[in-house]
Amino acid sequence: MNLLFCKFAKRISLKKILIIRFSSIGDIVLTTPVIRCIKTQHPNFELHFVTKKQFVSVLENNPYITKIHSFDGRFSALLKDLQDENFDFVIDLHHSLRSRRLLLMLRKPSSSFQKLNFKKWLLIKSKVNILPNIHVVDRYFKAAYKLNIENDRNGADFFISPDTTLPGKIHSFLLRPHVVAIAVGSKHETKQLPVDKIRELLKLTTFSAILLGGKEDIKKANEIIPEFEDRVMTACGQLSLQESALALSKCKAIVTGDTGLMHIATALQVKVFSIWGNTVPSFGMYPYAPKQKHLYDIFEVKGLKCRPCSKLGFKRCPKGHFKCMLNQDMMLIAQEITKHLLG
Repeated sequence: MNLLFCKFAKRISLKKILIIRFSSIGDIVLTTPVIRCIKTQHPNFELHFVTKKQFVSVLENNPYITKIHSFDGRFSALLKDLQDENFDFVIDLHHSLRSRRLLLMLRKPSSSFQKLNFKKWLLIKSKVNILPNIHVVDRYFKAAYKLNIENDRNGADFFISPDTTLPGKIHSFLLRPHVVAIAVGSKHETKQLPVDKIRELLKLTTFSAILLGGKEDIKKANEIIPEFEDRVMTACGQLSLQESALALSKCKAIVTGDTGLMHIATALQVKVFSIWGNTVPSFGMYPYAPKQKHLYDIFEVKGLKCRPCSKLGFKRCPKGHFKCMLNQDMMLIAQEITKHLLG
């Protein structure tokens, strides 16, 4: 056992650990390797997690977590809940003003994840890339170094409740051979594959496709369906996150932007065709499968002087041309998907 950990554990009786990550879906999925390794390497630890209420379903079936604390916007209520637990150690994997405030008020030994915001800003503003060539998951592990855990490199986790079922029509559609999921939406529009590019991809292929997204993506999905009615189904706005994951697990692949579904698919070991718009893999948020890199292919339009334009995204392309998505080579993507389906 690491000498530093022995001294640390001797000074503090480690029994109850809290992990903080308030949002969003993909970021939370990428904390799961840390969760798994803490619990499997220290089975006696009681592991708690705090996140926003709307993201509880990402982790609610994770067997390595003892308790999830949901944040519904009432900070004082959350603080009281966490103070009552009397944690021995806190790992901040969000590193926001809110999470730092929580650390300050909990007054417990802690460590924090480093966001590298200045280096990301430098890449966005000056196109100078001094970011380390390291996935965000490995930076999460650095934040937990005092617990003496090692990355087992077994990827991320997403656990689907055995009680989860799909509506009959969707279940029947997914029984078809070679069904590919297409993630229609994203929190930021500059991460979304435009409707015309999805249409172009479908015209270049013959696979059946299920469109996944939220209620806000229904209109976009309905613009695609009429032309491909016989082989494309929309589930946008019809499924919970757990149900979407179940549907995804039955697909041969997913076509997606830089989204939460991209990370869920990788965790479920579904082949990912990852299409990047205003963000870049250099930020360290690409699909995480260190032992199975064949699980994902990345497509991006390189050489654009305006890219990346944000570490998150925008509602509209700041330059107005949206070349990072509109210039995607759909023929190449179609060929790679077909090769995978027939391989």
